[in-house]
Amino acid sequence: MSYPIRVRAGGFILSNNQLLLAEFHDENGLHYNMPSGGVEAMESVTEGAVREVLEEAGLEVEVGPLAFVYEYAPHLTDNRYGQTPTLSFFFDCKPIQNNLVPIPKQLDPTQLGAKWIPVNELDNILLYPKIQNHIKTYITTKQTLFIRETDLE
Repeated sequence: MSYPIRVRAGGFILSNNQLLLAEFHDENGLHYNMPSGGVEAMESVTEGAVREVLEEAGLEVEVGPLAFVYEYAPHLTDNRYGQTPTLSFFFDCKPIQNNLVPIPKQLDPTQLGAKWIPVNELDNILLYPKIQNHIKTYITTKQTLFIRETDLE
């Protein structure tokens, strides 16, 4: 059975005013994403977030409150990121271990690694989705944000 929408989960990990991001290089050039990916069968969104952070950033995390919900509706954006509607859930996560050196366990084909990016440098990188301002708002307010791709234009 196929579903009309893809569900993704990931982690928002902030330490020492730096955000942990997965680093990629593909046809769009160098860009970053919060560690995240598709939720697998028989997996909750929080379990998916834990697994994806471990795979893409190499950190074991404890899942906290929901930080962001991001909706991608292709028909409203000329299929900018493909044709699959997506809901992404990003949780405010805290690393369990003391060593915060990101060493991904399972790199995606275009992933270079993971990197701590200072919050004050977020505007200098290409981040997908382009939610730099939402990240800064969340850091200040700690209130869950719902973001639509159409609001980012």
